[in-house]
Amino acid sequence: MHRRRLIVCVTLVLTLGWSGISFAEKLRALIVDGQNAHDWKGTTPVLKRLLEETGLFTVDVTTSPPRGADMSGFKPKFHDYNVVVLNYQGDPWPEETKKAFVDYVRNGGGVVVYHFACAAFPDWPEYNEIIGLGGWGGRNEKWGPYVRWRDGKIVYDHSPGRAGGHGPMQAFAIDIREPNHPVTQGLPPRFMHVEDELYGWLRGPAKNLTVLATAFAPKDKGGSDEHEPIIFTVQYGKGRVYQIALGHTPKELQSVAFIVLFQRGAEWAATGKVTQPVPADFPTATEARTRPLLAGN
Repeated sequence: MHRRRLIVCVTLVLTLGWSGISFAEKLRALIVDGQNAHDWKGTTPVLKRLLEETGLFTVDVTTSPPRGADMSGFKPKFHDYNVVVLNYQGDPWPEETKKAFVDYVRNGGGVVVYHFACAAFPDWPEYNEIIGLGGWGGRNEKWGPYVRWRDGKIVYDHSPGRAGGHGPMQAFAIDIREPNHPVTQGLPPRFMHVEDELYGWLRGPAKNLTVLATAFAPKDKGGSDEHEPIIFTVQYGKGRVYQIALGHTPKELQSVAFIVLFQRGAEWAATGKVTQPVPADFPTATEARTRPLLAGN
């Protein structure tokens, strides 16, 4: 009997090779795109590649009809996935699709809100609650407060005003505010990011929201003169939501700061934990670092 089992095992190894034997299924990720005021056609392939490079994910992409077209048949199967990455900002989804998305998150689905997806669906209350903070689209104080980091703590600012804005492209430091979260654990307290849009004035319901990192937006560079939340999480029902405001174009996705925060955030949204180590090329407090992600694309 033992000899027969050994023969079976050896046969499997010879047939599959060690690399072909997997003791755990990969996580399933879905990227949603198709409409966006930003370059979704350029960024989606990079986001897909970054997830696949972790070795943790298989990745599908679902692309909506173009802006102004019939959206009635756009019905992604959210429940088939561990995490949904939103690279979408455009026409409203059908009511059936909106309900399916809310049910998916409420029942434990993971979501990554990437960059300008925070500007999507201003008139969809559940979406605003899921993403925690948003901008643009006519949002203002009626949507909820600004969230600021002042004097070592989070402050909710209910001042009237717009939602969403940024100055010119600029390099900036990222400050970790919650070092014990799985996404940020082990990262240095401050590190540099490449020239990018530094989102400010985001506001929204901010329910069950945890700010993981901020960036100071100086007034002389078109900013709010506040430490703005750029990485944060939201608990919505049983679902885990992770918003990352970085990454304007494929060029900015070469930033190691973005890469690591995106990859770790996606794993956390999918599973509630992070197994990825901090890489050796992680940026320092004075030096941003990049990887040539676009080579060969």
